[in-house]
Amino acid sequence: MKIAMMTNSYKPFVAGVPISIERLSEGLRANGHEVVVFAPDYEGQEKDENIVRYRALVKGVVNGFSVPNSLDPKIEKRFREGNFDVIHVHHPMLIGQTALYLSKKYHVPLCYTYHTRYEQYLHYILKLPSLQSSCTKSAVTKSIVQNYVNYYAARCDFVFAPTLSMQDYLEEKGSEAKIAVLPTGLGKESFTADEEEADYLREVLRGDKKYLFCTVARLAKEKNLDFLVRALAVRKEKHAADFRLAVVGDGPYREKLCSLAEELGIREDIAFVGAVPNEKVKNYCRAADLFLFSSLSETQGIVLLEAMAAGTPVLAVKASGVRDVVINGRNGYMTTVSEMEYENKLDELLKRDRTYLEQGAVETAEKYEMQEIAKRAVVYYNIAIRNHNRDSNHEREENQLGSISYFNSRG
Repeated sequence: MKIAMMTNSYKPFVAGVPISIERLSEGLRANGHEVVVFAPDYEGQEKDENIVRYRALVKGVVNGFSVPNSLDPKIEKRFREGNFDVIHVHHPMLIGQTALYLSKKYHVPLCYTYHTRYEQYLHYILKLPSLQSSCTKSAVTKSIVQNYVNYYAARCDFVFAPTLSMQDYLEEKGSEAKIAVLPTGLGKESFTADEEEADYLREVLRGDKKYLFCTVARLAKEKNLDFLVRALAVRKEKHAADFRLAVVGDGPYREKLCSLAEELGIREDIAFVGAVPNEKVKNYCRAADLFLFSSLSETQGIVLLEAMAAGTPVLAVKASGVRDVVINGRNGYMTTVSEMEYENKLDELLKRDRTYLEQGAVETAEKYEMQEIAKRAVVYYNIAIRNHNRDSNHEREENQLGSISYFNSRG
């Protein structure tokens, strides 16, 4: 099978969607399928024959996001030459509209993965100069965004939700699309942290503290990291400074987080590591006693599974994408958005049997092996192809009948 993956963002940009696309593509190729990724240009990108790079309006990142030119004629040219069996698009906007156009024009089935809860990202949209009027702000609401997602999904042959809770969410919000669960998988390398490097990181980052915690995230408002800083300030009040937190990642919210930590008196207890290569993240997770997670905007929370694959128990705020992977008392804990409850569960986890929690974490992660997820994707692709061909034939038959009826009525 030949699959066209289409995206508004991809490596070297580091985020959940590019990682998900890369892993699914690798799993499909390992299973004998051909995958071509259509992605925007970036500065510093590596050449790859399996990636079609189309022009970007800005070769880089603005407010944490790339600005692609999804109208680049190169996309259609290379798509037409590719003779693809299916299109798998990962965004409903920009490249999503291009994918819809190509699907209809060339009669190729279209699948779409709902990676992002766009209503959680409106603060970026409203920063644009063209959207600064109060009238426009009031019009750009969560319901409008969700209605657009439903509109787009209904025009696809198949929609993938990363978790069962997100499938339920889409259906509760009125989506009438065919929806199936297709999570982001983990490669075998996710389970093999470099123990020597992990030990070194633990020694350097923990310093003279008793515990080392780790979180991995793009430093942005929607990741709810200010909650995590406040929860750790509660811990410091109760247990003095017995920990250090390694924050892996970068983003536009970094200075605000530093200022908040300074204000709460825990700046010296937090190490802002910055962005690291994705293949190194597992070593930071392995080095930690606990992996801490506070985001409320995830559709899956793949980094939770990466931490579990490294054998590190997790503590997370209960939200979409979290409920599907965290098992209270087995691989970690979930809490409400309460700093006091979060700190209490953190303390409880530190007192639990580490070996038991570690085994539970790895067992959970093993259910998401990349090639098995890719096999599931192919099953769904084949269903989409059959349904698309059936619907196309039905549409052609209706058009033919309509022509006959028209001419008969004229006779």
